[in-house]
Amino acid sequence: MNANGNNRPLIIPALGGIYTALAQFSETLLRVIAGGALVLHGSGKIANPFGAIEMVEGLGFYPGVFWSPLLAATEFFGGILLVLGLLTRPAAFATTIVLLVTVYFHWVAKGQGWDGSEKSILWAAILFFFVIRGASNYSVDAKIGKEF
Repeated sequence: MNANGNNRPLIIPALGGIYTALAQFSETLLRVIAGGALVLHGSGKIANPFGAIEMVEGLGFYPGVFWSPLLAATEFFGGILLVLGLLTRPAAFATTIVLLVTVYFHWVAKGQGWDGSEKSILWAAILFFFVIRGASNYSVDAKIGKEF
C-alpha cells in the first residue's frame, strides 16, 4: 500500500518514498492552515459575538442571540482545535456544518450561485476531509492516543 492508501503502482516508483515521507506532513499542513484561517476569520466574530444576530435570523436561525455567539465560537475555537489537532473530528464536523450554511447563504439566500459560494464549498470539502480522516500523527489527538 502506498501513501495514498491504495495499491496502484506508481508511474515513477522512485517517488514513492517522497510521497510516503511527506504524507503526514502535508495533512498536518492542510489542517493547520485550515484551522488558522478559521481562527482569523472567527476572531472578528468572537470579538463581537452578537454582531451576526441579524444575519443568522435572516437565514431562519432563531433566536439570533443564541446562534450568533455559537457561530463565532464554532469558527474561532473550532479553528484552534484544528490547529492543535485536538478533538479534530468534532471540530471539523462543527465547522463543516457552518461552512455548508454559508454555501446556502451565498448560493440561495443571496442568489450568488457558484461564484458566491465557491470558497465555502472548498472550505467545507477541506474540513469534511478531517471529519473522515481525523488528525495526522502530528497532533494532540495522536499524542493522547485516542480520537473520535
